[in-house]
Amino acid sequence: MKPYTGGIRHDFRDPWLSARMRPRGRRWSWFAMGIVPPLAAAALLLLSESNLSKLPAPESLAPQAAIADVAVELPASQPQAAAPPFIGPELAQLARAEFADAATIDLLVDRGDTLEILFRRNGLKLADLAAMAVLPDAAEHLRVLKPGNEIRVTHRDGSVLELVREIDTIELLQIRRGEGGFEAVTSERDFETRTVDAHGEIRTSLFEAALKAGVSDALTMEMAGIFQWDIDFINDVRSGDTFTVIYEELWRDGEKLGNGEILAAQFVNQGMRYRAARYTDAFGKSGYFTPEGLSVRKAFMRAPLEFTRISSNFNPNRRHPVLNTIRAHRGVDYAAPTGTPVMAAGDGTIEMRGRNGGYGNTVVLRHGGNVTTLYAHLSRFGTEKVGSRVRQGDIIGYVGSTGLATGPHLHYEYRVSGVHRNPRTVPLPPADPIFAEHREDFEATAAALWRRLDRSETTAFANASN
Repeated sequence: MKPYTGGIRHDFRDPWLSARMRPRGRRWSWFAMGIVPPLAAAALLLLSESNLSKLPAPESLAPQAAIADVAVELPASQPQAAAPPFIGPELAQLARAEFADAATIDLLVDRGDTLEILFRRNGLKLADLAAMAVLPDAAEHLRVLKPGNEIRVTHRDGSVLELVREIDTIELLQIRRGEGGFEAVTSERDFETRTVDAHGEIRTSLFEAALKAGVSDALTMEMAGIFQWDIDFINDVRSGDTFTVIYEELWRDGEKLGNGEILAAQFVNQGMRYRAARYTDAFGKSGYFTPEGLSVRKAFMRAPLEFTRISSNFNPNRRHPVLNTIRAHRGVDYAAPTGTPVMAAGDGTIEMRGRNGGYGNTVVLRHGGNVTTLYAHLSRFGTEKVGSRVRQGDIIGYVGSTGLATGPHLHYEYRVSGVHRNPRTVPLPPADPIFAEHREDFEATAAALWRRLDRSETTAFANASN
């Protein structure tokens, strides 16, 4: 096979932004809205003859009314049996004495079925499903299911006594029938945490180096996300760059469940060393900080979207591709498919939102420090209006090609006191550092991590030279 000689392959697509920086959807509190009683009443009246998916609900609940696909694993008539392997021993131990004469059905999430169909197929009462679906601690976990998820239902003559599902490898959701109706609780199962470190040197790509070091793609993206404010993983990574990461592995009964948190990481990019350690303060707030106690998070993101490539850099002498004249390009163009979410680069207020000449659909945010950012050529806008406060990572629009644009991309500008600055190189103000009252504790906690990073790096260099 011909060896690869094309230099660094920049295959980091920054999906970390979509997993960690995109805003979490606002979760409606159904009880706070005061709509649970009418919804439950409507459900009890109509379930006997109507499809659960057609239950009357306020318009604000419509997007959350659908319940995910589930397929039955065992028929309702089959007697209670030992838990199959996919359920795990915890669920097998959940049967209690009061359920001795009840039937247990094990379900494996698959495509094509809904919880409503499943309940009908197994003679389970739809009224019970409706009652569980509005529990604030359970609604999301009953609605958002993926193929491979597991559910166990214990019932007596179709009346649900208990429903248990694995939220993930650690958490369990348990819904039990009590005297006052159904109650939902989530609990964590016991697991063992092991601390692991890995070191890699990049030759052709970050992901290939990480794979060789035994680091998963997901963990690689998390590591890159930690340093995303300082390193452009699309354009700045070079052959010879190195990384070291200390992270947790989660184990139970000799089986690895997955990875936990990254405790500390180091990335050496073109000779520049970047380090960060995870710290949780007395208030339970966690973040990553440098040895100086500064947050690695900056007040602004370098690139406010998941982009394919930079189609045009900041250039005061650029020839305009449409007008064919020399016109300064006072921003950066990030090529991306139409509809790609565009995020607020930092906390701020929407100052302008609408059509703006050659910019097309445009959003302008005003931030602290007399900084404004501009997002142009959008196909459509987010839900926030002019005057609304937004947080870093909130979706404010979607990539398009409105205005004078030759193809779908985001034109992004960064201005300080009205003066355009290069978004890719302008020094970004840091986020808040560690509070002074936590500084001593942070230094004591992080000291062992810095030493371990040093040892891992030294050991890796020694092994490479042998």
